[in-house]
Formats: sequence, C-alpha cells, structure tokens
Amino acid sequence: MLGVSVAGFPRARIEPPTLIGISAVLMWSATIGLYRNISETFGAVGGSALIFTFSGIVATLYGGRAAFRGHSRLYLLVGGAMFVTYEIALALAVGLAQDRVQTVEVGMINYLWPSFTIGLAVLVGQARADFLLIPGILLSLAGVLLASSGTGISIHSMLGNIAGNPLPYLLALIAAITWPLYTIFTRRLSGGKSAVPPFLLMTAALLWIHYFTSDQPPLHFDIRGLSMALLFGVLTTLAYSAWTYGVTHGNLTLMATASYFTPLLSVMISSILLDMMPGMNFWGGALLVTGGSLVCWYASRQ
Repeated sequence: MLGVSVAGFPRARIEPPTLIGISAVLMWSATIGLYRNISETFGAVGGSALIFTFSGIVATLYGGRAAFRGHSRLYLLVGGAMFVTYEIALALAVGLAQDRVQTVEVGMINYLWPSFTIGLAVLVGQARADFLLIPGILLSLAGVLLASSGTGISIHSMLGNIAGNPLPYLLALIAAITWPLYTIFTRRLSGGKSAVPPFLLMTAALLWIHYFTSDQPPLHFDIRGLSMALLFGVLTTLAYSAWTYGVTHGNLTLMATASYFTPLLSVMISSILLDMMPGMNFWGGALLVTGGSLVCWYASRQ
C-alpha cells in the first residue's frame, strides 16, 4: 500500500483496491466527448445501443462465465436497475443535447454525482466527516461550474437551454442521482462480486428494443464511428469493473473524493474531441476542484 502525507493533512493509506477504483476516474474522463461523437454518427439511441453492445461483449469476454454466476437476486434486481438507469439516462442526455456546448452543460450536471456519493456515504454511515465536508463539496462544485464556463458556458445561457430543451438536463440529473445509489448499494449487496457484464448486456438490450420500436434514423456503416464505439466499449468495461472492485474492497471516501477530478479531465478531453478550447476559467476551476478535493479528503475518513 502507499502512504501519502500532505503538510497539515493526515497520512492516508491507499491500498491496491482503492487505486484500481481510482483508475476508473481516468477512463471515465473520455466519456462525454466519445458519447457525443458516436451519437452524432449513429444517433442518440442507435449510438448508445452500439456502445453498450460492444461494452457488454468485451466485458463478457473479460469476466467469463463467472461474471454471470453467484450473484444475489437482490443485487441483480436493485443494482441492475440502478446501473441500467444511469447508463441509459446519461447516454440519451448527451445524445439528445442540441449542440456540443449543451453537451458539456449536460456533462456538468452529471458530474454532481461525486458530491452526492460522499454525502450519501456519510448519510448511511459508510463514511464519517466533520464540518469541513460541506465547504469542500461546495468549493469543488464551484470549480466544476467555473471550469465548464471556460468553454463559453454561462449560467444564464444554461438556464435558457434548459427551458428550450429540458429532457437532456432532466436525464443528466437522474444519472447524477442514480450512480451514487448504485455505488453505495453495490457495496452492501454485491458480496464482493461484480455483475457489470450482465448489466451492460441488459442496457444494450433495452436500447435496441427502444431503437427498433421507435422512429430512429437508420444505422450507416462508418469505420471511424465503429472504432470509437469499440474503444468506448473497452474503456467502459475496464472502468466499471475497476470502480465496482474499488467500492466493494477499497476506500469509498477516497475514491469519491478523487472522482472530483473527473469533470476537469472530461472538459479537457471533450475540448479535444469536440474541437472546443478551454479558457482561463478552466484553470481557475481546476484549482478550485483540487482545493475542494483536498478539503474533502481532510474532512472525510473511512
């Protein structure tokens, strides 16, 4: 294990399961940009269905038959429902955004989930925190807003976009609420076993049902789009498997705190994938989120 000490902060022991869980943060950072590019190629529903088809296949090959055995019914029902709800809500939120600027706004709302995760963990007794947790969370949230405004987003324009196209924002909020619930209840119900492969395949199945039973644009062969969908599938498999392993065996508080860096990395990668250059506000937001993360790290403990 690693021992990390920062001046004025307690020594934190970071064990391998926690490091594995934190690695998911790096992989998730490409989510919003890849989602949008794939959706622009294949449509919101068709693109999402392709993403989770590839993800489910890769996860099944990676996890083998063991991934489908030994799970409690309660975990499969409750955990599966939360997982599928999160994935479909986020995928459709990004795909239904009117433009790329709105895509980043939707992603910003989704990234409220780290704050909700720590708050819920404290609420249900899986973590403890002192009074510094609240200003730490607020500081990080302010950083997310400031960093996102570096791409030309303002609260005024965001409110206008919500009024004109409310569904993506509502779906993103549902995603932000659902993922902390999945994280907390997976820790309690999974028994240390991951059902990510069947969850991904179920997500893909529901999206294909929606695609074939609704008025959707036809899918056209596109090697670039298929390559991105396959890449997304590999990253999704690795990220969710790593996160699930981390929340069942590692330090949930430290993982949730580290996840505050996801919005910053996501905006940076999305700026590259979507041809959007971040401005000075991005770097100010980076400092706020980093400072807020350190405050939460100090205030929260296993």
